[in-house]
Amino acid sequence: MQLNTAELAQAARTLKAGDKAELSGTVYTARDAAHKRIMSIIRNGGELPFDLKGAAVYYAGPTAAKDGMVIGSCGPTTSGRMDVYAPELLDRGLAAMIGKGERSQAVKDAIVRNGAVYFCAIGGAGALACQCITECEVIAFEDLGCESVKRLTFKNFPLIVASDCHGGDIFSSGRAKYCRL
Repeated sequence: MQLNTAELAQAARTLKAGDKAELSGTVYTARDAAHKRIMSIIRNGGELPFDLKGAAVYYAGPTAAKDGMVIGSCGPTTSGRMDVYAPELLDRGLAAMIGKGERSQAVKDAIVRNGAVYFCAIGGAGALACQCITECEVIAFEDLGCESVKRLTFKNFPLIVASDCHGGDIFSSGRAKYCRL
């Protein structure tokens, strides 16, 4: 299924856990340190580096680009480390998160409550993932290096819907299916 980030807020309601998608459009990187700063900005009433409304965040810390490349290796990091921040960001309009691994119940509840989606990207394939990124620009927290917030442009970036807004979750359903065998 082809998806564009501009349509994620609406498309999220049609996605089901286990669906495969190729995502194109604008995505922002943010990991632990960036999330901490974003939450500080929110608490202090400041202006965020990007509009959360309808946005997609990729939990990644890309490496520096090599000659002729837009970006270096850009694989997902473990999403659970952002679970403390995700419910509030979802409540403020975040439409999608991209990472790897299982999410907390609080995050899954916020996904359902807000009609959002959590995608898993293929871990360990960052060198291949970068081939689906056509633009990269640091937009905030440059001092964080690879953990700075970057605006990326995805082109047919392969993903799997891990948690949907209907309560579906591939980690729970997969475990349940495996335990029945």
